[in-house]
Amino acid sequence: MSGKITPILMSGGAGTRLWPLSRQAKPKQFHRLGGAETLIQATALRVTGEMFNPPIVVCAAAHADLTRDQLREVGITPRALIAEPAPRNTAAASVAAAAVAAEIDPEGVFLLLHADNLVADVPAMHRAVEAGRAAAEAGEVVIFSLKPTGPETIYGYIRAGAGDGPVRKVAQFVEKPDLETAKRFVADPDYGWNAGMFMFSAAAFLEECRRLAPAISAAAEAGVAKAARRGDLIALSPDFLTAPSEAIDTAIMEKTARASVVGADIGWSDVGNWNALWEGSAQDGEGNVADGDVVLVGSARSLARTDGPVVVLAGVEDLVVVVENGVVLVTRRESTASVRAAVDVLKTRGRGELL
Repeated sequence: MSGKITPILMSGGAGTRLWPLSRQAKPKQFHRLGGAETLIQATALRVTGEMFNPPIVVCAAAHADLTRDQLREVGITPRALIAEPAPRNTAAASVAAAAVAAEIDPEGVFLLLHADNLVADVPAMHRAVEAGRAAAEAGEVVIFSLKPTGPETIYGYIRAGAGDGPVRKVAQFVEKPDLETAKRFVADPDYGWNAGMFMFSAAAFLEECRRLAPAISAAAEAGVAKAARRGDLIALSPDFLTAPSEAIDTAIMEKTARASVVGADIGWSDVGNWNALWEGSAQDGEGNVADGDVVLVGSARSLARTDGPVVVLAGVEDLVVVVENGVVLVTRRESTASVRAAVDVLKTRGRGELL
């Protein structure tokens, strides 16, 4: 019988499209969005039980204490807490996590997840993980292709190769498509969203990383080898910062011949922007979502939340109004790109205290 799977939780995202709630000091994974737990707590809880070991967590050095405290609140003690001195994208973070994983359990299987996503159907997720376990044990790098709920253009897609079993070889990775292409993908069962969920043995994954992305691997592994260690904390050395900044998809997954895919219908959302939060939240009869001291009069399909001051929406539609820590954001609900653009403007104006 196979041993337990060790989750690796990637908690380095900034979540700028959910500003001003998500900020550098407390990104979105540390907030309660759509449930009683924060996103990182919910992610950790869905990979507990008989299938799983305690998680390895990768986070920013500045968030190490916050990460540990939030996991402790839900009764979870990480096997290791890997602290990045600064972000270097998902490829370097994944290599560092795999290097630590190889130390902890050289023969084990690891499930790499982003800590800031929501999953509605946890049993379905567990079934998908179990379906891909044997392939990961055999040296494949398994990626999960998630059933689309619509023709989204903000996600990459995966096309599964020929076959009818639960595990198939990856035929193609497709970058974010235009709307017409996305509609075609959604109608084709061979395509699914690439949500950045992977399963692998540490040895096989590191072998591919060293072959396909040697500069990233060398820097990330040096960061682990020279890390400062105290208890569960592994503070990566500055060597980690010399890694080229590249996503795991383009650095490794699009190049490897070991990529296999498991299709999964798990009710996934990355809660990537205010519109996604609105879509995934309970709405009133007029399609509104309210959090905090909010008064709605003749308004529809809007999201409003406040951390204190009363917010009144009167006679408006399709808006997002967020009052958070002294900042007021007002935007069209579907103008998702404008929030990130606003953050960029604040950066150029030297308003770092707002970020």
